[in-house]
Amino acid sequence: MNGHYAIAIDGPSGAGKSSMAKRLAEAFSFLYVDTGAIYRTLGLACHRAGIDRKDVPQVMALLETLDIAIRYNGQGEQCMILNGEDVSREIRLPEISICASDVSSHQEVRSFLLEMQRRFARENSVVMDGRDIGTVVLPEAELKIFLTASPEARARRRLAELLAKGTEAGFEEVLQDINYRDEQDSRRAAAPLRRAEDAVEVDSSELSAEETFALLCELVIKRLAAVPEETR
Repeated sequence: MNGHYAIAIDGPSGAGKSSMAKRLAEAFSFLYVDTGAIYRTLGLACHRAGIDRKDVPQVMALLETLDIAIRYNGQGEQCMILNGEDVSREIRLPEISICASDVSSHQEVRSFLLEMQRRFARENSVVMDGRDIGTVVLPEAELKIFLTASPEARARRRLAELLAKGTEAGFEEVLQDINYRDEQDSRRAAAPLRRAEDAVEVDSSELSAEETFALLCELVIKRLAAVPEETR
């Protein structure tokens, strides 16, 4: 598709945002940006440093010393680099998910990292996923999708992903993590998880990955084909 576009995908933890966003980016030759990975990287740094993740001054003091970067490997996969180290796998551990939820609740942190996210959208056609993309990061995105599923369905999918990567975890542990993040993300004062008024909600609880992907592709084609050429 010709032009410069932004697709925002929001939703709760484990809804399949990242996997669907990656596939959409590849299918439409867009750049994929996983914003949650940025907060996970900061959460990992806090975990390693042993600081109180709910103490804003401590978190901000650490953040200002970090070199957090996004790189793309030969397969086009997003890699998170923390002070020169590729931490893409480590940030996916369940305990780091909780760390990420804690640090992302701070408005100061979100403001600090906002420009990094918006820069990618200014310079590229992007598929960006997170929890406040359509409401805060890219409120002018051509297409906004709110992808959700039941907590149990999300826990089963997340567990399968972890086990496939060789990471040991149990269903109850993952479900607890899902529920914790849902509560934290929806109740936080800074950019809480919510559906943008003009977002299309997709509940994938009873859909296979292929059915979900086909539905999202249809949404992209219909919505972006309707964008006036002068606004692209």
